[in-house]
Amino acid sequence: MTFTHLDPAGHARMVDVTEKQPTVRAATAAGFVRCTSETVALLRDGAVPKGDVLAVARIAGIQAAKRTPELLPLAHVIGVHGAVVDLDIEDEGIRISATVRTADRTGVEMEALTAVSVAALAVVDMIKGVDRAVTIENVRIVDKEGGRSGSWRRPGE
Repeated sequence: MTFTHLDPAGHARMVDVTEKQPTVRAATAAGFVRCTSETVALLRDGAVPKGDVLAVARIAGIQAAKRTPELLPLAHVIGVHGAVVDLDIEDEGIRISATVRTADRTGVEMEALTAVSVAALAVVDMIKGVDRAVTIENVRIVDKEGGRSGSWRRPGE
């Protein structure tokens, strides 16, 4: 088995994508922030003491998608041409999804995962003062489009 991020001596390396042609690519990730019913009520009423949780988390997620290569050492610097972060309040917490798009040489799965993860962390930061039991759950890729491997959708999503 060959690992693309290791050289023949077993050292980490960034995969060279110079020869690949840019193509349109997209990835969607999702996750969930579980919190108490009291916190959900505060979120629905817009009464969280730190302010507008959803707005802060949305901006944090978009910013995170654009900064992914700064966080993940082997991620390529690519053009993030579109990033949408959606947050929906549900009875048991906040469902988060992020779709990232590019026209580049490599995919945006890591950017979508980073967007969801950082948006979730922003939610935790905003509500931890009122809900110490808050948890981040089930961050995952839901689907991806483009590139050599084509389209993929997680079964059951």
